[in-house]
Amino acid sequence: MAPNISEDTNVKTPLAFLLKVFGGTIFVVYSAMLIYARLNTLEMEILRLQHEVQMNSEFRVKWPRGELGALPDDAEQNMRLLFIEKQVGKHEELMDEIRYGVAK
Repeated sequence: MAPNISEDTNVKTPLAFLLKVFGGTIFVVYSAMLIYARLNTLEMEILRLQHEVQMNSEFRVKWPRGELGALPDDAEQNMRLLFIEKQVGKHEELMDEIRYGVAK
């Protein structure tokens, strides 16, 4: 026997049941969104770390080769070394002139 369903049919549902269903739905959606946000955060952290590792590896290889430039202190030290080399060269010429009487 089929039930009679019409526009005048009443459905009785306890209000407590509706509130529980509504609250359960909200809880499931909220929990899923928290998990999704946490996964996105972790994925972004992994991508950032991979990028940093790749950049560090590139730096580790290229810096000793001099492909990434030099520190300003290195440039200053190189200038001082060149100056000292010129002075030593002049002193050697003077020592040769004093020793042997011959200038280069």
